[in-house]
Amino acid sequence: MQRPSGLLLGVTALVLAFLTAPMLAALWLSFSPTELLRFPPPGLSLRWYADFFGNERWVLATRNSLIVATATMMVATALGTAAAIGLHLGNFRARGLLVALLTLPMVTPFIVTAAAMFFAFSTVGLAGTLPGLVLGHTVVAVPFVLITVLASLSTFDATLLRAAASLGAPPSLALRRVLLPRIWPGIAAGAVFAFATSLDEFVITLFLAGPGQFTLPRQMYANVREYMTPTILAAASLLFLASFAFLLLTEALRRR
Repeated sequence: MQRPSGLLLGVTALVLAFLTAPMLAALWLSFSPTELLRFPPPGLSLRWYADFFGNERWVLATRNSLIVATATMMVATALGTAAAIGLHLGNFRARGLLVALLTLPMVTPFIVTAAAMFFAFSTVGLAGTLPGLVLGHTVVAVPFVLITVLASLSTFDATLLRAAASLGAPPSLALRRVLLPRIWPGIAAGAVFAFATSLDEFVITLFLAGPGQFTLPRQMYANVREYMTPTILAAASLLFLASFAFLLLTEALRRR
């Protein structure tokens, strides 16, 4: 295998530094001992992390984000996996069109999606409710599950299902014992992406969430508008570290 050239490694390092430098600066500033943001900070302190975990508004927003993200992950994983299996095993002409439609939320501007959801959900009483917020997040999370599961299915040998059927296994048993154990890394990676997508979602939350459903991104936005303190940097740093952990987990699942 040919090793990458020094120039390629150098360019890669520069791009990585360009992408991560702002977040690393915010991470450093989150340890500032004073309210006045100055880089580099005059010292190091856990004051703003203590304020984050000791403030009821931040704790409630974090809890709401985890609840919504977990529910979104479960619903999106079930729907995305079922859609991927149906698209992979089905033999019909409109398969490519259905894949394009199901992945459309990934390329549609979130402000357009959020506005459409708000008017649609308002007609059925879902706007401003927790189920409506979960469904809104699910719409943008399903494509990530669909793509990762389809990638896993691309290496699956469909003759195994026919062999299971020839041995008398019903479709449900073949699905549980033959198909799912071989594509579970893709399903797990899709679930991680769905959780991370919901945890970070703001625009749809702003349109669909009610007064009692302040999530962490929405609370960060409110903090910027009302009275900005370095606590928001602590919250951003925790989200960044969570995203980094999800990235490592996804890579580990991909390697398996």
